[in-house]
Amino acid sequence: MGHLLLVESWVGAMSTLLPRAIREGGHRFSFVTRDLQHYLRSAPVPGAHPLLGADNVLTVETNDPDVLLPHLERLQPVLNFDGVATSCDYYLATAARLAERLGLPGPPPEAVEAACAKDRTRRTLREAGVPGPAFALAETLRGLEEGAAALGYPLVVKPVDLCAGMFVRKVGDADELREAFEALQGFPVNARGQQRSPVVLLEELLTGAEVSVETVTFGGRTTVVGVTDKSIAGAPWFVETGHMFPAALEADTERVVSDTAVAAVEALGLDNAVCHTELKLAADGPKIVEVNPRPAGNQITELIRRVTGIDLAAVYAQVALGEKPELDPVDTGAASAAISFLLPPRTGAIEEIRGAEALRDAAVVDYRLKPAGHHAGAATSNNNYLGHVMVTSGRQGAARAHAESLVERLDVRYAEEIG
Repeated sequence: MGHLLLVESWVGAMSTLLPRAIREGGHRFSFVTRDLQHYLRSAPVPGAHPLLGADNVLTVETNDPDVLLPHLERLQPVLNFDGVATSCDYYLATAARLAERLGLPGPPPEAVEAACAKDRTRRTLREAGVPGPAFALAETLRGLEEGAAALGYPLVVKPVDLCAGMFVRKVGDADELREAFEALQGFPVNARGQQRSPVVLLEELLTGAEVSVETVTFGGRTTVVGVTDKSIAGAPWFVETGHMFPAALEADTERVVSDTAVAAVEALGLDNAVCHTELKLAADGPKIVEVNPRPAGNQITELIRRVTGIDLAAVYAQVALGEKPELDPVDTGAASAAISFLLPPRTGAIEEIRGAEALRDAAVVDYRLKPAGHHAGAATSNNNYLGHVMVTSGRQGAARAHAESLVERLDVRYAEEIG
């Protein structure tokens, strides 16, 4: 039985899936956080947060490696950690550094840092010849304007160190570029209290379907688990509205997409890592959007588990503990699985979401809707969903349309509309 140390976590699906997978694998875990209240406020399921079921809950400043690493190093002889992991992007590099410090299995810290910084990823992949969009980097509006002049509109503006599509938007002219830059300037610290990088990434706008490749790299060998398709909406924003696994691709396209993702993982030097690599199927071939050195979010891991039986949350724990991952698919009876998200039509207090009776469908394996009183945010990132519906199908490529049709039947009613 291994003892895994979890350094912080997202508060969404993976904060439930990972603790469950660790326990089901016969392992145990401890949890370290700088702010326990963050999890007490944000339990993803009724009752106590699953992370608080840890053998040990430790409170220490996780945002300062110079404090965190020596503190846990002193605890190691007592608690005997066998591996380190996190599901939160903002602590992936810290977890890798901590594993290295404690002499435990883990990905190369430099590779994780390069993957988590979109500017470093772009430079590394360009040098390695891995296809991606043309891009420019700048810290000032003047620099971005010069980059835009060289690249030509329309373009995509991205922060290099945020997640869930936050502040990622299409810009069509200098005024929109200025607006995007000023919005980023007004967000100097991320949601976990960490100072953000001033660097802004400007990319050519890639057109075509978006997919992600889920891979596991262990002992220098990368295995492709499969390809997931992604639905995007909300222009000028890029909000993920759903996913289906496996993606409905021709065999040749799937092979090229997979090979491109593996090339990106290898170019970054990632090893002993579960990766979620996003790509655009451009007219001249697939191009890398980003490489995430952790399991996919938005319940993609659950779609994969329901189709193949491969639990990437469990695989992530195995890899972190230095165990050979279990990657043999089984017949689950499902040929496709999909999730569709309910986006807020606008901001405001929710009175009710009507139409839940339609979700009592034999194909629905999971759904969740925000309760009355929830205040809906703007549909500008993946952080403000009002709910989701997950379905499976015995036919390849069929789950996506079914999930989308169920979400379309839901009717969001706001308090002022009812009153």
